[in-house]
Amino acid sequence: MVHTRRSRGRGLPPSCSPPPPTPSRGGAPLSPPLSPQKEVQQSLGRQLPGGASVMAKGGRKVAKPDAQRQEKHPCAPAWEFRAWLHGTLKEMAVFVARADRKIWITLILAAVAGILHWYHITTLFENDRRFSHLSTLEREMAFRTEMGLYYSYFKTIVEAPSFFSGVWMIMNDELTEYPLVINTLKRFHLYPEVVLASWYRMYTGAMNSTGIPTQKCWTVNRGEYLSPVQSCEGMGDPACFYVNVIFLLNGLMVSVFFLYGTYLSGNLFGGLLTVACFFFNHGESTRVMWTPPLRESFSYPFLVLQMLLLTYILRTQNVNRRSLIALSVSNVFFTLPWQFAQFVLLTQVASIFGIYILGYIDPRKLQKILHAHMASLAVCFVLMFGNSMLLTSYYAASLVVCTGILRISHCLKMHRKNVPLWAIEAMFCLFGTITLKSLMCLIFGITDDTPIRYMKTLLLPVVVVVFSVIVGKVFQCILLQKKVSERNEDLFNHGEIVYHALQLIFFTFLAVLIMRLKLFLTPHMCIMVSLICSKKLFGCVFSKIQPGKLVLAILAIMAYEGIANLQKQWSIVGEFSNLPQEQLLLWIKANTNQDAVFAGAMPTMASVKLSALRPIVNHPHYEDAALRARTKIIYSMYSRKPAKDVKKELVKMGVNYYILEESWCLKRPRPGCSMPEIWDVEDLANIGKVPLCNLMGKNSRPYFRTVFDNSVYKVLEVTT
Repeated sequence: MVHTRRSRGRGLPPSCSPPPPTPSRGGAPLSPPLSPQKEVQQSLGRQLPGGASVMAKGGRKVAKPDAQRQEKHPCAPAWEFRAWLHGTLKEMAVFVARADRKIWITLILAAVAGILHWYHITTLFENDRRFSHLSTLEREMAFRTEMGLYYSYFKTIVEAPSFFSGVWMIMNDELTEYPLVINTLKRFHLYPEVVLASWYRMYTGAMNSTGIPTQKCWTVNRGEYLSPVQSCEGMGDPACFYVNVIFLLNGLMVSVFFLYGTYLSGNLFGGLLTVACFFFNHGESTRVMWTPPLRESFSYPFLVLQMLLLTYILRTQNVNRRSLIALSVSNVFFTLPWQFAQFVLLTQVASIFGIYILGYIDPRKLQKILHAHMASLAVCFVLMFGNSMLLTSYYAASLVVCTGILRISHCLKMHRKNVPLWAIEAMFCLFGTITLKSLMCLIFGITDDTPIRYMKTLLLPVVVVVFSVIVGKVFQCILLQKKVSERNEDLFNHGEIVYHALQLIFFTFLAVLIMRLKLFLTPHMCIMVSLICSKKLFGCVFSKIQPGKLVLAILAIMAYEGIANLQKQWSIVGEFSNLPQEQLLLWIKANTNQDAVFAGAMPTMASVKLSALRPIVNHPHYEDAALRARTKIIYSMYSRKPAKDVKKELVKMGVNYYILEESWCLKRPRPGCSMPEIWDVEDLANIGKVPLCNLMGKNSRPYFRTVFDNSVYKVLEVTT
């Protein structure tokens, strides 16, 4: 057999030359070349400022003749990839060359919004902790609870002899749940740490090879009775690199927010209102400035991008493959870092299916979107090493059920007439209930003041107006549909706007159920505010009032309370210091063996693993049922059980040292909520006895021995 060698840079060999253009269906000749203006319209779908305009028809893929379907070109895959790459680059070139002034203004304003948010959260973080002046140990202690646990795996990969050895170490971890060996990459959604560690190693390697310094170090005097510490600042410091990348990502997120609001409303003023609402309600919209390593800091920016892509798909008549691939990829980036992502995507699938029931999306487009979700779910399942939580989630089930319903939709047509009306009534009832509850809280002064803050910044009233108009137009459309067989062009037929209304309802429901998921509701309300500038909803208003004047009036009212909220954030000035924990960690590193096993409160255990590198038996990532059962046993130190029984359980788990925090024994947020009182509900046999933690504070013998004690922590050695 003779092998021919392909020369570099010469493209495809003669045998793989691109096939000639194929005629369209029926042998009709190909359409003439498009004008530059139409080429831009088809390549972009819509210009951002004119996102509401109808997309120019054309660009639909023509079917190949049957002969060509049967006989594939021998080098078709290679040629198709080259054609796809060439087409993508050509579209980018057309965009850069022919983009009008409005697009460039939109992109520049989006970049400015992102830079402002990056500067804002970076300043807040620095003002709160003086992070740049902390030592390495202090920076690690600043990552409390699960933040420290996540950062510890980034540290493991960074300090490993090689990147792959570091990844192997976190995939065969013996320190986190001693004596178990677990794959933390599968359990804890650690792909952000893996990616950031690889970037850090590449960055420091490149800088070291060129001799460019990556950090500056100096000695910081911490005052009387405290020893000076060395503090290093710069991207060469692992902790600084870690938080800076997170802040850059979340700065970019606000740029996407601006583009999102602009595209959804079809107006630059919509993007401006979205970003202004986000800043004016910043404390309710994100917590990245206080807790950078949390999973939402990595995940949520990709949800914003994913929803923007979904809006484009819902608005576009002819959905191309690249849009669906982009949607699927953004799904993967959103799902991989965060265990709660599946609940959000579940609400998204429900919202999309809702607009299908209402008749705002055709079955074929819905099926394509569901297939994109399924593909991303399959990729995540593989990358998470077969994590069963993904396939057993409501999200996965909803994809299967919705796909099945599409297959048997012809059997359900007889029930479709009454469903939309009931669905809208349910939406209106739910949203009205939440709104009325918020107003009652405002009137009677209930302590939950989040709705009050929404009212003061005008966020909630504007969203109520937008939502009411959407519901009214949907009702009007349904009533008119009963009179005519086909939908009139004058009717409200913008499914992407109805989708956002449904998504708002589900985000409200999530925020009521789980407080930490409120971060989805407030930013989405900011997106909904942009629709106040939409001519589709308020065209009759804009025929009498200029949009600019209306936006300026709304911004002026919002700014009164919004600027006060920003000033409160800017006034937060502090300096991180936790001397008792610093003493504890230094003692552990100096006085215990490397394989000594520790147990205690979950937040403290994360710091012990991160800074002291000692095995622990429990940690703050408590989504796993087995870990919750293990933590319950460890927290029996704060019950009224006999010391002998508690020691017996600790010995079974191989614990050598128990870190007791007396404050956990004494603190009582409200009656019935101290740790011993909570245990009384579970352990009826020992009610009335003195809590074990109180006894250990006075005399830990004979079952334990106190080896370290300061104002907060007491280390008990389990006697043998």
